[in-house]
Amino acid sequence: QAQLVESGGGSVPEGGSLRLSCRAPRMILSTYNGKTLNWYRQAPGTQRELVASITSGRITNYLDAVKGRFTISRDNGKKTVYLQMNSLNADDTGVYYCNLNGDGLDYWGQGTQVTVSS
Repeated sequence: QAQLVESGGGSVPEGGSLRLSCRAPRMILSTYNGKTLNWYRQAPGTQRELVASITSGRITNYLDAVKGRFTISRDNGKKTVYLQMNSLNADDTGVYYCNLNGDGLDYWGQGTQVTVSS
């Protein structure tokens, strides 16, 4: 059973919005709370790239291409990290993966497809 479970992908026209979610149902809460959570994406034929991250202290960081359009947040009580994506464009198309790492842990979700049509 996967450590991280993603949901929320889909197909939208340019200018649309999606919200991705990533739960950690099996993780001990104290372990989850202390880790940085990341969202990566990978388009066909390209390398996986870091899109956004949020630390345990809720410090966020974003890929320049998504600043002002994407927002990462976390709900520790639900052991869930979110990625709100607005003003989507065709360059945002790809498989999005959530990642948790720190203290020797490095877990990945199964990936969720986001397709933005122009």
